[in-house]
Amino acid sequence: MNAEFFEALNMLGKERGLSPEYLVEKIKAAIVIAVKKDYEVEDDNVLVEIDPDAGKFTVNLVQDVVEEVENPRTQLSLEQAQAIRKTYQVGQRVVTPLKTKEFGRIAAQTAKHVIRQGIREAERSQLYSEMQSKAHEIVTAQVVRIDPEKGIVVLDMGKGEAVLPRSEQVPGEEFYEGQHVQVYVKDVLVTERGPRIIISRTSEQLVKRMFEMEVPEIFDGTVEIRAISREAGVRTKMAVWSKDENVDPVGACIGAHGARVNQIVEQLHGEKIDVVRWSEDITEFIGAALSPAKVLKVEILEGERKACRVTVPDHQLSLAIGNKGQNARLCARLTGYNIDIRPESGYYGEDTED
Repeated sequence: MNAEFFEALNMLGKERGLSPEYLVEKIKAAIVIAVKKDYEVEDDNVLVEIDPDAGKFTVNLVQDVVEEVENPRTQLSLEQAQAIRKTYQVGQRVVTPLKTKEFGRIAAQTAKHVIRQGIREAERSQLYSEMQSKAHEIVTAQVVRIDPEKGIVVLDMGKGEAVLPRSEQVPGEEFYEGQHVQVYVKDVLVTERGPRIIISRTSEQLVKRMFEMEVPEIFDGTVEIRAISREAGVRTKMAVWSKDENVDPVGACIGAHGARVNQIVEQLHGEKIDVVRWSEDITEFIGAALSPAKVLKVEILEGERKACRVTVPDHQLSLAIGNKGQNARLCARLTGYNIDIRPESGYYGEDTED
């Protein structure tokens, strides 16, 4: 029985990816509960020893030697104890080996339930630890199910599944079963049903992490991403700064002939990306952030709110505002300033196409 028990223990550990030590502790706890229930004793009266290396498995009932027995299940009189061994004295403990089969059906079921519960807890804990290590990272997952009615996409994350809700999907993006998709892991939460993985395709952090992986100067800390704003599927603006004056932060992100930024644009299915230079001078930063439009002047307005007035050439007005105001919105989110864009002539034209 012991050989079969330890063989099953090893197989279970390998199959579920659990350490033998963890399983042994859970099984010990289960057997203690089973013995307590069957013999009506306390934890202190049960001694379980499991040694996988030696292949030993013993269960013992421990009773105290007392002058006057108050609980015959947990205590023995000196006379009873000395009938077992003459050297026993009051205050000592008698250890009586038990046979597993003596636990009875109820005890066995109790042990099985606790072991099963323990394994589930271990699997959840292990899965949570694994997924927690991927929090705030990009993970390549596979589409396993699509629910058109709810608008959700279920992805296989490797050791668990995650739901990509409609709100975290890029507008117009289509999915199919078996497709491999890059997602950003926003968070991993603990729930009664196990870890819940919060993922996104629309997060600006997805683009940020893509640049961190694509651009060595960002990875080694020479170039820093100071701010980023995004309208998923359409346009992203990213402000970068370099610790080394000899390293051009914008050029490092764009790459030779646009190779680096184009690689990311391709992964984002054509989403436009503006990389601009961050500056401590807020007027310079706002001027750069309105790229690709040329800015003539930036005036910081007085008041509690962060606000400014930007002047651009008449022919650049629609470019500065962007299609449906998109360029101005992204610039405002990037810099933290409300931006009033005006043409050089002071006259607002009606043409606002990008």
